[in-house]
Amino acid sequence: MLLCDFHVHTTYSDGALPLPEVVDLFGRSGHDVIAITDHIVNRDNGLGRIAHAIRRSLDPESWKRYRDEIAREADRAWRSYGMLVLPGAELTRNTINRDTSVHVLALGLAEFMPADGDPIEMLKEVRARGAVSVACHPHEMSEFYANTWYLWNRRRIVEKLVDLWEVGCRWDLFPVVSRERLPHLANSDFHRPEHLYAWKTLLRAEKSVAGVLAALRRATGIGVMRLTPDAAAASA
Repeated sequence: MLLCDFHVHTTYSDGALPLPEVVDLFGRSGHDVIAITDHIVNRDNGLGRIAHAIRRSLDPESWKRYRDEIAREADRAWRSYGMLVLPGAELTRNTINRDTSVHVLALGLAEFMPADGDPIEMLKEVRARGAVSVACHPHEMSEFYANTWYLWNRRRIVEKLVDLWEVGCRWDLFPVVSRERLPHLANSDFHRPEHLYAWKTLLRAEKSVAGVLAALRRATGIGVMRLTPDAAAASA
């Protein structure tokens, strides 16, 4: 079973650490796989435009630097730690109303993709691009700003377009996701070093980018756990 975290942010959006420091932190703690998923925020409302103005979002230009640095750091991570680093993004549509807010991870996303417009069309585009979609923090969060209920409220409409749902995110668990028998995983939504010790995914998969993405699409052989400092030290 591979120790994985598929929801990780850097200074390319609203994370506290630059990408090389993130790689070293996760590599030293014994992770087998991480996905870098900085925000791509919508531009078609006021909240989205503010996020771009304060540089809390990737755009087509910063995406090129982001993509290239992920490739370099993935090579270093494999050589230094035997850790896979997957490219990705968190497609982010923020609104004042939590019932219309939606965040979707696109794991394995190769090229920039905007987060504007209809979220259901966005999910279709993620699928068309061959990326794995994950509904982020889809239910009640202890951190109120992360409440994004759009997909949950439409779960029977979108369930064939969403590959996986976060059943755990940061410090929170969502038992309703498992009760609904939705395919699920767990992630830290890493922004700061203390978030290292949060929910994680255990994945039965071949240790390659293609093998990990294929296992996620199958949505089998997946477990969840909380990482503790002692466990991280033991696995390092």
